[in-house]
Amino acid sequence: MRLNVFTDYCLRTLMYVGINEDSLTTRSDIANAYGISDNHLMKVVNWLGRQGYLETVRGKGGGMQLARDAGAISIGELVRASEASIPLVECFDPATSCCRIAPACRLKGILGEAMEAMYKVLDNYTLADLIIKPRHLAALLQIA
Repeated sequence: MRLNVFTDYCLRTLMYVGINEDSLTTRSDIANAYGISDNHLMKVVNWLGRQGYLETVRGKGGGMQLARDAGAISIGELVRASEASIPLVECFDPATSCCRIAPACRLKGILGEAMEAMYKVLDNYTLADLIIKPRHLAALLQIA
């Protein structure tokens, strides 16, 4: 199973903001730290704000911070929400599935079971677990 880029950027954004908890973070800070496009992060930050993970402050001197404690942000919940619009395989979306073997295929059930097992593991972790060594991560990301 592979997480989409959007989910990856959501996780990385929350980790960066969680490490930098004493000050506001900008999209530019995150883009520079990870070497990714600021434009890609615009959609990510907007979504994280709408979902209640981030609080944003507009204007000069603005930025973002966590909207709740890192220990209250479930990794499983975040991944489920960010991956919800993209089915693992075609047959997971009955509205668009054209699979000819769906009535006899067991693969959908097996993949669904595997996906739930992954989420069950992710449900055991929070953002706080990802940033347990903030100094080391801050040094790698060049957060002052």
